[in-house]
Amino acid sequence: MIFIFGGAYQGKLDFAKREYGLMNEDVFPCTESGEIDFNKKCVCNIEQFTLWCVKNKKDAVDFFSLHKSEWENSVLICRDIFCGVVPIDADLRAWREMTGLLCAYLSQQAQSVYRIFCGLEQKLK
Repeated sequence: MIFIFGGAYQGKLDFAKREYGLMNEDVFPCTESGEIDFNKKCVCNIEQFTLWCVKNKKDAVDFFSLHKSEWENSVLICRDIFCGVVPIDADLRAWREMTGLLCAYLSQQAQSVYRIFCGLEQKLK
């Protein structure tokens, strides 16, 4: 699995498309529905899935752990929401924490990890 993370509008998906030859139809964008289609080569906006998990009292790390065989050959993309100002709202703090925990788990499982900043990739692993 390839794991890519970075701030909003930094070029994460563009990098993944360019680097791994992905087309729009290869990408599943997560929403707050709680659904993920691991049949796609790439899953992006994973932070939206973690928001759904917080709202529905689910553990995102447990979910990904249970479905590892479905995503182990995928490109996974998550927006970095765990840096910067800590939110006052308890749910938003929980969302930030769960996203950070999931990113740490995915980074450990990944063959390669990239951080994208200003459209530039930094290979961390």
